[in-house]
Amino acid sequence: MDSELEERLRVAFRDKLRLLPAELQAARGRTVPARDAPTLLPSTRVLLKRREVAEVDRELQNQRQEFQQRMQRLAQRRQQLARRQEQHRHAVHRFESFLKAVAARRERALRRAGEEQARAAAERAEAARLQRELEQLLRHRERLARRLRSLRPFGDYLRDALARMGQFQDVPAMLVHFGLLEGVRAALAREAEAGQELLAQDRAQLQRYRQDISTQLLGTREELARLHTRLEAARQDVLQWESCWTHMQSTASQKTLLLGQIKLAVLNLFQQTTAQLRIPMDRAQEDTKAQLDMVLLCMQGLADICATDAHPQHHKRVRMLQDQE
Repeated sequence: MDSELEERLRVAFRDKLRLLPAELQAARGRTVPARDAPTLLPSTRVLLKRREVAEVDRELQNQRQEFQQRMQRLAQRRQQLARRQEQHRHAVHRFESFLKAVAARRERALRRAGEEQARAAAERAEAARLQRELEQLLRHRERLARRLRSLRPFGDYLRDALARMGQFQDVPAMLVHFGLLEGVRAALAREAEAGQELLAQDRAQLQRYRQDISTQLLGTREELARLHTRLEAARQDVLQWESCWTHMQSTASQKTLLLGQIKLAVLNLFQQTTAQLRIPMDRAQEDTKAQLDMVLLCMQGLADICATDAHPQHHKRVRMLQDQE
């Protein structure tokens, strides 16, 4: 709001400064010639400027007062509008409360009406059930009456039997006695039936045990046959590996004998060669490889001697070999 007021004052002040010389000249009723303008004194110009500025200030003050009055009227109108909105909000709230109360009363009335209808329907259903139960009881009464009329000859028979037996005081005692006998008979029948059922279950269990034992025995026999087969195969493998081991032992003995002969031959050849060439025997008797290398070196030297037909350098090479040894 302050920025808008400042912008409007700035625009009004600029427009006023732009139109002020023309208004002053119109108020004086004369026009200042262009050639007379340079003849004005500086003090006069200052006074004119001050007067123009005062007039502009008065105009701005009037506009500011007018704008403030407008703003006050606008604030009053806003306050009135806010009060009206608040009144309208209160009225709407009261109307909504009234609608809610009406809806609640209507809902309670509908609920009470539904409860009354449900109660009336339940009472009608209860009355219908009682009517049906009364009709069933009447029919049952009629059936009992017919049964009583049909059982009356049996009552006469029981009274005659009681008079002939003379063992019981009245018919109910006799019926209780026979009832107990019938109960004992039924219990004995149930026990016999239970015994038969247990016997059948034991027989079935014994049959299952026999079948299980037969199955296990058959499996054991099959497993025993497989184990016998594996045992025979293992025996064959043992015989085969024993023959292989005997052959390996004989082969190892032969190779060991051959190796001893080779070592002995190499040692003899080494001794003869060193003795023939007068080379010191500084090799161990167990170091067959070193002895064989020395024999090969001597044989290579003899081959070179034979190839060169006793070359003059032969004695020098022999001495070199002796020195290396």
